[in-house]
Amino acid sequence: MTSTVAPTIGLVIPCYNEEEVLRETTSRLVVLLERMRNEGLVSADSAVFYVDDGSRDRTWALISELSAAHKDICGIKLSRNRGHQNALFCGLMTAPGDALISVDADLQDDLEVIPQMVKNFRHGDDIVYGVRKRRDTDTFFKRFTAEGYYKLMAAMKVDIVFNHADYRLMSRRALDALSEYRESNLFLRGMVRLLGFPNSVVEYDRAERFAGESKYPLKKMLSFAWQGITSFSTYPLRLITTIGTLISLASLAMTAWALLMRLFTADALPGWASTVIPMYFLGGVQLLSLGVIGEYVAKIYTETKDRPRFHVDKLEGEAFRRQG
Repeated sequence: MTSTVAPTIGLVIPCYNEEEVLRETTSRLVVLLERMRNEGLVSADSAVFYVDDGSRDRTWALISELSAAHKDICGIKLSRNRGHQNALFCGLMTAPGDALISVDADLQDDLEVIPQMVKNFRHGDDIVYGVRKRRDTDTFFKRFTAEGYYKLMAAMKVDIVFNHADYRLMSRRALDALSEYRESNLFLRGMVRLLGFPNSVVEYDRAERFAGESKYPLKKMLSFAWQGITSFSTYPLRLITTIGTLISLASLAMTAWALLMRLFTADALPGWASTVIPMYFLGGVQLLSLGVIGEYVAKIYTETKDRPRFHVDKLEGEAFRRQG
């Protein structure tokens, strides 16, 4: 059912060392919000919420300046750097609004599809995913690794939307449901898919980064992929069982081969086939298996501590002052 009342929309933007792009991002978002208000898509109380994830540059100082200059701009300052997922989660749990849209500060995500996201929300969708149409602007290496990431997640039975990062709209109902998930190892792309509310997809073309450097180099992407796999899939543990079974069969075959070589030929080197090859092979597999199991044990360790995922240091902006 289409809502006839203009909703209050919040744009949640995690920031880490984004001083080079913040003024341009703010300029575009303020114009976009004003246009949507004039079209009756959003209410007058809609606003932008920057979340400073312990930046080392002038990001927070700029957010404070922009908040003082624009009634639409609000700031949330974390007490220290907690990582992109925790910063984003903090924004989603702290910012007010009938629905919140998460978007990166670098202007790579097309802001012009936000009105369509809001329209889908007003037609009844609790979650609207922003999905890239293509990767023409990426280098071959970036495209290969990014698409490989989504395929790997699918192979590991992790339910995520292909070519979707963290550009999405979530209704207040969906946000309230998300708040009930208590894990410390956040992987929001997978967590949001677990909610199961009505959802839709809005496609867009991704642009080049406006300024600054990417906060997700290859090393972080690999770490993020592993976080998603071990947080949402037991497939690696089952894979260890499969490997163990195959190795057992291979060991039996190797034993039979060694016996045949010893009994029917003069080429066998005493003790080599039966000792050296299995020792190195099994040793490597055991270390790999212990590493995978250790990763799951480490996650259990961090989850049982149940430590807070973030601490808010400061809040700035008209929306927070209205809340008191």
